[in-house]
Amino acid sequence: MSQYRRNPPTGINVLIVGAGFAGLTAAIECHRKGHDVLVLESFPQLKILGDIISFGPNSGRIFQKWEGVEEQLDPLCHNTDRINFVTWDGDYLIAQHWDAEESYGKKFNGHRGEIHEIVFKHALARGIDIRLGQKVIDYFEDENEAGVLARNVATGVEERFTADVVFPADGVRSEGRKIVLGYEDKPISSGYAIYRSWFDSTNLKSPLTDHLWKNGDTHWGWIGPDVHFLAASLKNGKDFSWVCTHKDDTDIEESWSAPGKIEDCLKVVEGWDPVVQEIIKATPTDYLVDWKLIYRDPLPTWISPKRRIALIGDAAHPFLPTSIQGASQSMEDGATLAVCLEKCGGPANVREALRAYERIRYDRVLKAQKTGETTRDKWHKADMEYVKRNPAVVKLQRESWLLNFDSEKHAYEVYDDVATKLRQEDSKTGEGLGARL
Repeated sequence: MSQYRRNPPTGINVLIVGAGFAGLTAAIECHRKGHDVLVLESFPQLKILGDIISFGPNSGRIFQKWEGVEEQLDPLCHNTDRINFVTWDGDYLIAQHWDAEESYGKKFNGHRGEIHEIVFKHALARGIDIRLGQKVIDYFEDENEAGVLARNVATGVEERFTADVVFPADGVRSEGRKIVLGYEDKPISSGYAIYRSWFDSTNLKSPLTDHLWKNGDTHWGWIGPDVHFLAASLKNGKDFSWVCTHKDDTDIEESWSAPGKIEDCLKVVEGWDPVVQEIIKATPTDYLVDWKLIYRDPLPTWISPKRRIALIGDAAHPFLPTSIQGASQSMEDGATLAVCLEKCGGPANVREALRAYERIRYDRVLKAQKTGETTRDKWHKADMEYVKRNPAVVKLQRESWLLNFDSEKHAYEVYDDVATKLRQEDSKTGEGLGARL
């Protein structure tokens, strides 16, 4: 008997493009619900990439439902009860404590690549079919099925894959957006970029930085004119991560991620608190990334005209890092879709399931996206003299509606009502399954 809980087979075939957190969550949740799953990923092998990533209690509870994953994540994740806010020139402002959030559930903050490896291996252990080195170059659908055309990155051989439904989870430049929208939309610069890094804390040689890591995990944030700088130590102070968000209007047509230059980053924080200066100077030159934040207007819909393709994660709704919800909302997508497919009653009704997924998720996601803009503007457009007199204004919005939420439970609770309303709308319009949101 398998150690992994799985519902009886539903007969629904699911094809997922992309093995990031959105794709893997959808795959694992669909597998748990009894659907058959195939995942295609363009990378030819798993690599431990990236730096810090945050999962709030709303997605933390999803990790906790996967056998053995929580226990593997705990030693890798950030463990502190507060973030300390400082002005750009070094005046201490306030500590924001996380105690009030404990009732919401458990959060997991750690290295993107290390957490991803655990989730990836869990998916494989469950028996999910993940095929690496498959670059999806086109999507297609008809009344009966959907699919993709993929090119093997090693051999160049192209192959068609089909399923009842397809979930593009391959990021902001997903080819799946084209079949949903009916045209190719290009990302544009958000006007901001991030310098970011992750390295061994022993690189921090200056006594000015000892308090950041020598006594265990800490979390600090410096707020300045149109710039903010966040730093955290993890694994009981062993590893160190920092991000610096600043104005940047560079063209992102070709790439939004490139090696960063220490001297360029130092110019952004010229005259800032010497602690910030020492953090940047201690950063190994080949560990600095210059990441341009791209922007996309909210899509009018996430599902295709034939209702067999549903965008998830960044392919559907890119988030600003200041929301601290991009990865969590991607995971909520997968959990919701898996329930909708289970509740729809079988392969003949999958198009209803995709419409219900969109109806259940759409408004919540848009509201969550706005929190990123609100936090960024609150920090970057702040009157620093006002902030010094009223330091509580810099605190992050940590609201119950967003964090104290179980997407799987919610989908089970609302699916029947949502599906009934969709059918009623169809009967009035006469458009049937082809109706848009």
